[in-house]
Formats: sequence, structure tokens, C-alpha cells
Amino acid sequence: MRRPELLIPASSLEVLKIAVIYGADAVYIGGEAFGLRAKAKNFSMEEMREGIRFAHDHEVKVYVTANILAHNDDLEGVREYFKELDSFAKEEKPDALIIADPGVFMIAKEVCPDIERHISTQANNTNYETYRFWYGLGAKRVVSARELSLNEIKELRANIPDDLEIETFIHGAMCISYSGRCLLSNYFTGRDANQGACTHPCRWKYSIVEETRPNEYMPVYENERGTYIFNSKDLCMIEHIPELMESGIDSFKIEGRMKTALYVATVARTYRKAIDDYKVSPELYKKNLPWYLDQISNCTYRQFTTGFFFGKPSDEAQIYDNNTYLKEYTYLGIVGEQNEEGLYRIEQRNKFSVGEEIEIMKPDGENLTVTVKRIVDEDGADMESAPHPKQVLYIDLGHPLEKYDILRRKE
Repeated sequence: MRRPELLIPASSLEVLKIAVIYGADAVYIGGEAFGLRAKAKNFSMEEMREGIRFAHDHEVKVYVTANILAHNDDLEGVREYFKELDSFAKEEKPDALIIADPGVFMIAKEVCPDIERHISTQANNTNYETYRFWYGLGAKRVVSARELSLNEIKELRANIPDDLEIETFIHGAMCISYSGRCLLSNYFTGRDANQGACTHPCRWKYSIVEETRPNEYMPVYENERGTYIFNSKDLCMIEHIPELMESGIDSFKIEGRMKTALYVATVARTYRKAIDDYKVSPELYKKNLPWYLDQISNCTYRQFTTGFFFGKPSDEAQIYDNNTYLKEYTYLGIVGEQNEEGLYRIEQRNKFSVGEEIEIMKPDGENLTVTVKRIVDEDGADMESAPHPKQVLYIDLGHPLEKYDILRRKE
């Protein structure tokens, strides 16, 4: 049995630090260009340096996405981008680049040969000959297409070199299109999903038009709310860690470079404990399965499916009646340093008030219910509530806190 890493997404420097503290073995991030999440906050070069230093100080790897499908006018910028990454100090260099485009791959091989190259799921990696092809060009790892079953992944493992790594998505949003190769966004809005600007038209509500009646829109009713015919459930494999551990996968990947720190912490912490428990014994994993299921439902999600892992998904993998997320908790903020008065710094993300009951979420799996005793602004003035997002506050919860504890409120 291989010992897979837990690979967690990070949209910003703050979220990277949370991913590291809450259990990631590796983190993947995007720079300000050439990745497939243009709407994420992403990382400036200085933030990338700081994030990589922080991760490496905690023995966590960092992979940088450069997985657009490039056009001619992208190539020179890609070259300069890779040159800048290669110029980083040794402790600040990314551990790998995640690439989909063969041209971009060859530029990386030329410009920064000492940084590993991983092949993105965007490259449609569905068979072992494709894996061998990329291995022959110097790839260290290939990310499997989401459309593969566990049996197909096992067959891949049996037919590729032992030192070629398999990375596989095990949790998060599913794309309606094959491995993310979607043209709907570009067609409808001019924003190219394959250049990182997807507008997610698969989540929209649709009607149909008969060819000879171009202005007559007929709703496709599934029920009184209409139908969202492309809308997939979210992938979740927390109940199938044993099968994943035995499949030959080297990296368990979580989707979500647009997600909050609360989401990242919840998913990272839950999968970390599930993987570690299974390593101790399958019986311990089975005993704690109710806890994993409870915790994973605490983050924002659509409804869950196991995707293609056990064969082609049935009609039940789609959501027809809405395009909204389920939400169990509201994210309030991350605990920072303690001041001279004994209050803890927080940059708040959603409103909370004195006297309100909230939860402290800790990296080790503990959740504590506390009451807000005091809120103070940066000038030392007491406040009854914290209504302004991103406001820096100092709080007393009547309980000792630690840096990187997360505060949340049950809905």
C-alpha cells in the first residue's frame, strides 16, 4: 500500500497557512496568471515566496498551477513567469508546476528543469499509455481524469513505472464537461474556462426553444422550481478511504481554490484524521466514520456523490431542482496573536455579537462551544457587535485560544 499525500487547495496566503496547519501534506496554489482559477484571489510573487517558506517550514510541499490551454500570445509570458519562479531562493521554490498544455510543459522543462512537472487533469489523462507518454517527457506525476473508476486507476498503477505518481481528486465540485474541458462559458459570455475564467453556466437554470419558434421559451420542469440540467453534485469519498488507500493513488486531491478558509480547514482536518486513523487500523477508521461524516457536512457543499469511482454515475449524481449550496456554518474569522490585555486579534468575516454562542474549531479535531464575552475595535472601544467584514477586532471568548483556531457559528 502506498502512502498518499493529502493535497489541499489554497486561494490566498491566509488559506494556505490554514491548509498547512489543519493537515495538508501539500498545497496547490495559483499565481496571478496562467492558472485555471482567474477569479480566485491567487498569489503575488511576494505572497508566493512567503507561502512557500511557511509551508516548507512545516514540511509541507507547494505546487503552482500553470494549467491553462495556452494560445500563441501566452507563451512569452509563460516563459518569463517560469524564469521568475526559477529565480526564487532554494527554500522558496515551488515543489512542482501543474501543467496541462504540452507547449507550456516543454517551456517549463527548458526554463526550470529542477522544478518537478505534474500533468493537470485538464489534459484528459484516462489511460496508462498517456501516463507513459508524459513520463517519457519527464513528468513526475499525472493527475487522473475525474471520469476514471477505481478499477481503472488500479490498472493504471499496474502498467506505469513505479516512480510515476498518480494524483486523483477525491472531494469537491464536479464539472459537467469531460475533465473540465468546457466551451459553454466561452460561448455564452466570452470568458474562456480553459483560460481560467469560467462563469459556471452548468449551474444555470435552462429552458428549451423549438427551432421554428425562436422566441418561445419552454421551461423544462422537473418540479415547480424548474430544472438545472447540467448541475452535478459534489464529490465526496470520505466513506471510501479504505478503497482509495488500496488503489495505488499517490496523492488525494481536494478541489476548491475558490473556497474559504473555513471550508479548507474543515475538509483538510476531516480527511487528515480519516487517513491517519486508517493507517493506525481499519477498525479505528470504521469506529470514527460517523465523526468524519458529521464534520464533512459542516462545510458548504451541494449534496454528495462518489462520482465515477464505482462506475458511471447514475442520474442521482445530478441536482435538478436548485443550484444552491447547503450551508451548516458561517465563517467568522481566524484567531491571531494575543495582545497585552489578553484579547485575541481577529479579522472578522461575518457579523457576530457579544453574548452570542459560537464555536472554536481547532486543528486537532476539537470543537468548543463558547460565548462571546467582549469585542473591542483597534482603538480600544468596546462594541456590542461586529458588523463590518474584514474589520480588525480583539475578542474575549472566556476560553484560551491559539493562533489559527477558526471561529464559526452554526446556522
